[in-house]
Amino acid sequence: MSQNISRRPRRLRTTPAMRAFVAETSLRPADLILPMFIADGITEPNPIVSMPGVVQHTMDSLLEAVAEAQEVGIKCIDLFGVPLDANKDAEGSQAWSADGVLNRAIKAVRERFGDDILVMADTCLDEFTSHGHCGVLATDAHGNTVVDNDQTVERYQKMAVSQAKAGAHIVSPSGMMDGQIDAIREALDEAGYQDVAIMAYSAKYASAFYGPFRDAVGSSLEGDRRTYQQDPANVRESLLEVELDIAEGADFVMVKPGLPYLDVLRAVAELSPVPVAAYQVSGEYAMIKAAAANGWLDGDACMMEALISLKRAGANQILTYFAVEAARILRAQY
Repeated sequence: MSQNISRRPRRLRTTPAMRAFVAETSLRPADLILPMFIADGITEPNPIVSMPGVVQHTMDSLLEAVAEAQEVGIKCIDLFGVPLDANKDAEGSQAWSADGVLNRAIKAVRERFGDDILVMADTCLDEFTSHGHCGVLATDAHGNTVVDNDQTVERYQKMAVSQAKAGAHIVSPSGMMDGQIDAIREALDEAGYQDVAIMAYSAKYASAFYGPFRDAVGSSLEGDRRTYQQDPANVRESLLEVELDIAEGADFVMVKPGLPYLDVLRAVAELSPVPVAAYQVSGEYAMIKAAAANGWLDGDACMMEALISLKRAGANQILTYFAVEAARILRAQY
């Protein structure tokens, strides 16, 4: 091989402009989805200690933060509600109440921003139940406490319809119940919300990387969710779940967490005929923030490398708490 040929890759790395010109993967602010927390009973934004830079919002601060996100090119936010402990109950009934904190927030954002930014809502009961599980609890034939799949799906239907009524463009069921996508699609259609899309948490793993998120939503969970979330050892299971959700009517499918599951993300992207999202979860965010704060890593560089890795693996959309920070960097670059 001549030296002329062997130097070909190096010639395409010579300047920032050349590297951008030949980049195989691109990332835009519009690819990023910003998860946000709205809390009842607070008068000032409440910092989440395990997620530096992220807060539980008041209604006023939420609207200000959405405006900030819109200014840097973010096109979609994902809202999570944090009710008062006193308003939690065994079935999570605040989740579908028109006066519940999440539905009030959806309505407020839509009234302020209309269709200028997409409002996605978390469609799950874990923030609203007194026990912290994603559904209604029951006792099985052996006396074990389990999540009742069918009763839970009925609540998801009510929750999704209430979110659509409040103004959600997208509902996002994250509880991993069997048949939840089909049931939610049916409920939305029957209620006249045929244009509300569903982003399915199709490949959601029972991961240790969710720890800071549970601080963010004030989770009451004791134990784990391994009976209804996926085993980190498995890939084929994820592909089956994705295929089922697509067959049931999912408009998007998601892999969660992100970076530890790039192989799963790639496999899902190769088979999916609908857009594929990846969720860079709270633990991924917190690790980069903590290492950067200690001077062990260049935080911005690692943030952007992690995000481009998710995009390279096949993500069309990325849910990330870095969304606004990353969008600012992207806008400065281009």
